[in-house]
Amino acid sequence: MCATLEMPGAAVEATEAIGQPQCIVIVDASGELPSETRMTGSKFLSRRSARAKARTAASTDASSTAVPKAARPQIAAATGGEVTGLAGGLPIRIDGMLLGGIGVGSGSHEQDLTAARAALAAIGADADQTPKRNP
Repeated sequence: MCATLEMPGAAVEATEAIGQPQCIVIVDASGELPSETRMTGSKFLSRRSARAKARTAASTDASSTAVPKAARPQIAAATGGEVTGLAGGLPIRIDGMLLGGIGVGSGSHEQDLTAARAALAAIGADADQTPKRNP
């Protein structure tokens, strides 16, 4: 996924603009990790939640918040924390094709999403985050 070259830089730039260091994780469509960035000052445990957000988005082809609220604790327990309903995970789609997911963590939900959206915009990824299939 060559998009992993532009995406972390765009996310870092966005987080610097809002003054919130972040953990930024990009996975491919099979959940493998081609890129991980932990900015100085970000919360080190947010690396794990950012990875879970990215994998959730790639696995479900939807925002990580699309995981039904009632099912979140059971899904998290069943997957050892690999699936989450926390905000900050978005699928990476270009022309409707799922390429992977991005997860951002260490800030507020809106700060996490700001960085993720900036990364998607940097590669011209689909802005529509409507689930393409049921999570």
